[in-house]
Amino acid sequence: MSLLEIQKLPTPENSAIHLHPTDNVAIARVPLAPGQVLRVGGLEFAVVTPVPAGHKVAMADIPAGAQVHRYGQRIGLASRDIRKGEHVHTQNVGFEEIHFEYEYPTVDIPFPPAPANMPTFEGYVREDGRVGTRNFVAVVAASNCAAYTSQLIERSFLGETLPDNIDGVVAFPHGEGCGMQWGDDATQLRRTLSGVLAHPNVSAAVILGLGCEVNQIDHYLGPNAPRSSRLVGLTLQGSGGTRGATEAARREIKNLLEQCAEEKRSTVPASKITLGLNCGGSDSFSGITANPALGVASDMLAALGGSTVLAETTEIFGAEHLLVRRARNREVAEKLLGYVAMYKRYLNQFGGSFDDNPSPGNKDGGLTNILEKSLGAVAKAGASTLTDALGYAERITVPGFNFMNTPGYDPPSLAGLAAGGCNMIVFTTGRGSAIGFPTVPVIKVASNSLTFRRMADNMDINAGAIADGDRTVQEVGKEIFDMILRSASGERTKAEILGHHEFVPWRIGPVM
Repeated sequence: MSLLEIQKLPTPENSAIHLHPTDNVAIARVPLAPGQVLRVGGLEFAVVTPVPAGHKVAMADIPAGAQVHRYGQRIGLASRDIRKGEHVHTQNVGFEEIHFEYEYPTVDIPFPPAPANMPTFEGYVREDGRVGTRNFVAVVAASNCAAYTSQLIERSFLGETLPDNIDGVVAFPHGEGCGMQWGDDATQLRRTLSGVLAHPNVSAAVILGLGCEVNQIDHYLGPNAPRSSRLVGLTLQGSGGTRGATEAARREIKNLLEQCAEEKRSTVPASKITLGLNCGGSDSFSGITANPALGVASDMLAALGGSTVLAETTEIFGAEHLLVRRARNREVAEKLLGYVAMYKRYLNQFGGSFDDNPSPGNKDGGLTNILEKSLGAVAKAGASTLTDALGYAERITVPGFNFMNTPGYDPPSLAGLAAGGCNMIVFTTGRGSAIGFPTVPVIKVASNSLTFRRMADNMDINAGAIADGDRTVQEVGKEIFDMILRSASGERTKAEILGHHEFVPWRIGPVM
């Protein structure tokens, strides 16, 4: 049955969700008990083992070695005979790495024209033409050696009266910048911190170092400066230590605040939104409710000429063939596949596999392996043309749906999206998440109503209403889009209200 027909009260017709005509499993909307009768996908059968909500139930006998299908795609092989009505999960489904025959685009797909009626929001227009949805002063540690002092500087402004247009003085402490190799790792860290310093949501910034670390503050000043104005560099060794640097930074920031005081929000087109798409703590409902709804919002924004950015390379593995079909041209498709191949090499260095993801929580929520997880995760990007593929923390410049190479681990994934210029992020979750970002609003979308109620302080939108039968995917997608515009104009998200502002750059190299 379709999601539109699902009602709240369990019946044989609505207790399981059949996603695609070729699927040989259905998804339990509610916990299923042995003997319970299901009528789904034109079949009637009895449940033979307990099946938790969100988990898969076999709609037919599946012999050992046969393919298991969800979303109309293969997600693994039966590791033993599976009976009709049996719980289908890690105990009877094995992971297999699939080698796809990719369908590359044969012609360049043009960018769509701008619509006649463009939605707007109230934002801060920057010198480079990008638009901020917030207005912060950032104190960025160049290394772990300056991390604590950056936090002291942030704390010193708590309770002080700031100009009305300034959202706060916020620190970016982290554990990198020293004890690291020159080369790719240092280059990536510098690109990440430069993106933070020059972010459209940052009105002014301080780069703070110890003075002798690998990542020297000189890189961010002079001809290498990531921003043309309102950037100050300080070191602890040159300012008298922790207390001296804190006081020196306070003096510099007060001067910067005077320069920032006149900035005001103005009406700008929604095409100025660069939206990061992320998920964490996913469950089996994520690919049915929250992720497709975010896909609707992503398509709406891409159609306006805004940029949307799907991340988490580890969570497109097994679904990358679907993205290749949607690429603007073969060059973009090959860039995407290059990042997948690079990530495979990266994991092989440590004896890892893509199937090390899903996490235990993902599996408890019904996701059996990375193939199943990825097929649900890419739904966040809707159906729009893939216009570009970028490296971690690279500047996002192309309108439409983009992909960025990031880990599936949420903190560094959000850091890469933000450093690339995302001025808004929507984060879907099934198990629950409490992450935020220092300078970017993060909207949380729950995939199921239980998580929405259980973590009401953290969740902004309940996509679980789709599985409950109260809303459609399109309706929740429009709700997400509307909240993006409101939040871009200043409405605070739950993560902001709670003060979440985690920052973890992606460390790729050894510790020296």
